[in-house]
Amino acid sequence: MFKPHVTVATVVQAEGHFLVVEEMVRGRATWNQPAGHLEANETLLQAATRELYEETGIEAVPEAFLRLHQWIAPDNTPFLRFLFALDLPKMLPTYPQDRDIDRCWWLLPEQILTAKKLRSPLVAESVLIYQQAQRYPLSLLSAFQWPFSEDAPAADAW
Repeated sequence: MFKPHVTVATVVQAEGHFLVVEEMVRGRATWNQPAGHLEANETLLQAATRELYEETGIEAVPEAFLRLHQWIAPDNTPFLRFLFALDLPKMLPTYPQDRDIDRCWWLLPEQILTAKKLRSPLVAESVLIYQQAQRYPLSLLSAFQWPFSEDAPAADAW
């Protein structure tokens, strides 16, 4: 049975710099956007907000939806990666809550686009998509009759 991994990622930008998290993957330091898997009982936006906090310590909600990537990793794992955007007025200090994250970096786009330590090619692709300035409203990803969503109408409202 086909079951792709559903993940979320947020491109965080402030003062022309992009936030990446550094983690060890198979003994190698890699960079990624704050990202992770969708968990049971949460919406995509809730997952992106949670992952942003867990991996960076920043409490903020993504502002826009950028893209949905359907991707097959080199190990043949299929992914659906929902990409969000967040623009901050200034670079904030980071305090990773997740022990898998070693540190966070505020980097210029060129540093990410030319890096050899990206977790996947989607990291650079996400920066390029962000730079295209196309934004979609978060309402595009509404949670229909979702009992755990604060913004979903109550079932008895129907």
